[in-house]
Amino acid sequence: MEERVAGPSGADRREAALRKFGRDLMHRWEGNPIITIEDLPFQCSDICNAGAVKLRQQYLLLLTIESLAGRKAIYPAWSGDGYHFTVEDSPVLSPATEGPYAIYESQGVLDPRIVWLEDKYYLTYQALSGHGYVMAIARTEDFQLVERVGIVTEPDCKSGALFPVRIRDKYARLERPAEGGTIWVAYSEDLVYWGGREAVVTPRGGYWDDHHVGPAAPPIEIPEGWLCLYYGVKLTSSGPLYRLGAAILERDDPSVLLGRTNVPILAPRETYERIGDLPNIIFSCGAILEPNRVLKVYYGGSDSCICLGTSRLRHIVASCLQPDTEF
Repeated sequence: MEERVAGPSGADRREAALRKFGRDLMHRWEGNPIITIEDLPFQCSDICNAGAVKLRQQYLLLLTIESLAGRKAIYPAWSGDGYHFTVEDSPVLSPATEGPYAIYESQGVLDPRIVWLEDKYYLTYQALSGHGYVMAIARTEDFQLVERVGIVTEPDCKSGALFPVRIRDKYARLERPAEGGTIWVAYSEDLVYWGGREAVVTPRGGYWDDHHVGPAAPPIEIPEGWLCLYYGVKLTSSGPLYRLGAAILERDDPSVLLGRTNVPILAPRETYERIGDLPNIIFSCGAILEPNRVLKVYYGGSDSCICLGTSRLRHIVASCLQPDTEF
């Protein structure tokens, strides 16, 4: 008599589906983390949070790296495929040691976000000193020579990201002031003096992002408007929990919120996202939308490594505009 072999149980099928599709809308690359301290050509204390851009078919990450002495600087890492990176041993932006910026960058420069704007690459970054955080802007044509534009916020304004085009003839950016935990949009005539602020994305009581929110990667223009990746924070008994979400803003008036995710698109689950210098953190400063409409999101795990998550753009859009959609 032929022996019958039992098929997989319902629990086995569910487990297989989790392995295939992941536990979040955004899927982790199986080679994560893509950059760790062990991959660097020099000693350092910490690595986290990378701005991202595609430059002449090369992928460029600008990494926040903390030296053994405790000062943060921004280093370039290059890749031909977006997965395997080589980190250079010299920073592209170091804390100023003289001139008007030195007092505000004495403890480091960090968390760069990159946009291509009016034939130049612009970086928003955080300057850190004993006076706290301020946001600054710099620009470059080739990531060899970087020119500072100015310190462009009041103290303790963090997580700024420029829009890649002018909106109603003005430069625009997203920012997260320390007070209130809300993402705002602000406008400028010259990239130095900013005003006209309006609240855009707020924390939501009872949701995964109920304590504070902040912009992650710079806004990406899509047919529906502006795709805005953001981080949301929930306080727990073991400390803050940082997760990644998405929102869509109106194209000509980004103060108008068209939709946002009711659930995070990426949450700390893997060991490299849960254990590190700061636990339970997923924090992104850069994303690249590929021609095939796959979104590559580069994110820091627990402030100790750089990782990659991917998702089809249509799934992210649906999660914002149709929050109850299942995939």
